[in-house]
Amino acid sequence: MEQLFNIDFKRFNSLNDKEAADRKKNFELFLKEGLPNKKNENWKFSDLNYIITKNFKNITNNDDYKFQEKIDSIHDFDHNKVILVNGSLKSSDFHFEEKGKVKIETLKSLEGFHHRSKNNLDYLNKALSIGGFNLEVQQNYKCKKPIVIYNYFTANLNNKIINNSNMIKVGQNSELILIEYNISKKSKFIKNTFEKINIDKGAVLKNVILQKTKCNGYFYKNISGTQDFNSSYQNFILSSGLKFNKIEIDMNLEKEKSSCHILSGLNLSREEHQEIKTQINHLAPNCKSYQKIKNVLDSDSKGVYQGKIFVKDIAQKTDAYQLSKAIILNDQAEFDAKPELEIYADDVKCSHGSSSGSIDEEAIHYLMTRGIELKEAKKLLIKGFLSEIFENIPEDKIKPFLEKSIAVQIDEIR
Repeated sequence: MEQLFNIDFKRFNSLNDKEAADRKKNFELFLKEGLPNKKNENWKFSDLNYIITKNFKNITNNDDYKFQEKIDSIHDFDHNKVILVNGSLKSSDFHFEEKGKVKIETLKSLEGFHHRSKNNLDYLNKALSIGGFNLEVQQNYKCKKPIVIYNYFTANLNNKIINNSNMIKVGQNSELILIEYNISKKSKFIKNTFEKINIDKGAVLKNVILQKTKCNGYFYKNISGTQDFNSSYQNFILSSGLKFNKIEIDMNLEKEKSSCHILSGLNLSREEHQEIKTQINHLAPNCKSYQKIKNVLDSDSKGVYQGKIFVKDIAQKTDAYQLSKAIILNDQAEFDAKPELEIYADDVKCSHGSSSGSIDEEAIHYLMTRGIELKEAKKLLIKGFLSEIFENIPEDKIKPFLEKSIAVQIDEIR
């Protein structure tokens, strides 16, 4: 493992002695155990050690780059902008919002940034984290327009690793729509991100993760959050097109009447591997969670969903739903699902399920008898399968943009 990572700690010389020492200590802890592998139950379907060592021979953290390109903005709807370049905050523009109500700054220190994760990528992130951001919406403020984070990756990232940590806080009775829009060149790199979310009493956070184009990047993102009384969190994962992507979401519903929705629609093709792993912790009565994960798998792609619903003994009147579905278009494609329930309360409504199979041949035949060619018939059925994810998006101007983005991915199907 030490031979694989060629890490330069000199770039951290400007830090105080304690932080520099903490970084080196965390890197040593990472090297001791290495990258997560299938011996770890949480990584049994996505052996990261095998995947990384197969595709990388010398990983460095040299992040020097020149950024002179213009990023094409989304023109489908009005929005505020945040520009990240290789994970670091470059600029922000909140001109649709009242002054001082939305703030963002570079995350300057990891002190007090405690992750709930139990994997070695946490140590690696603490050792090498740069940039990242701290975003806060002040209490009693409903953002007038969405914030789009243009997460741009430059062309000179081959064999590099980027580590970032982000913090997002939505104040009491506030609302925010946050769209993470990933834009990348053809570099082969690793991105390791840890994100903490705090949703206060009565607050609403709607988060969309979207990939603009195909990418040779290997992504891991760990999201851990807490929800207060009557708060709402919705996460839509539409990150098709990455070579490897694993998103872990660990949400604590700490006070009554909080709700958590996680929905995903992925269209995976040749040599693409994506996993979504969730743990929704119902720690208070009268809370709701809803999860629906859908995959369309072509060629030799692999989709994975591991989802756990935990219900504490005091969390009576819990309403939790979890479902994963996959359409498999090729015999070489693979879908793995591991749904779990751990319930200690007796007055709850919890359900989970998973199904996978080939595309409906009778439906294909029906469409072809109506004059639709085979390729177009497949695309229609796939679009219908994935479009259900968008039913939960109430914003009229954002929904067509997301549907259009998915349609472009579907058009690439052979």
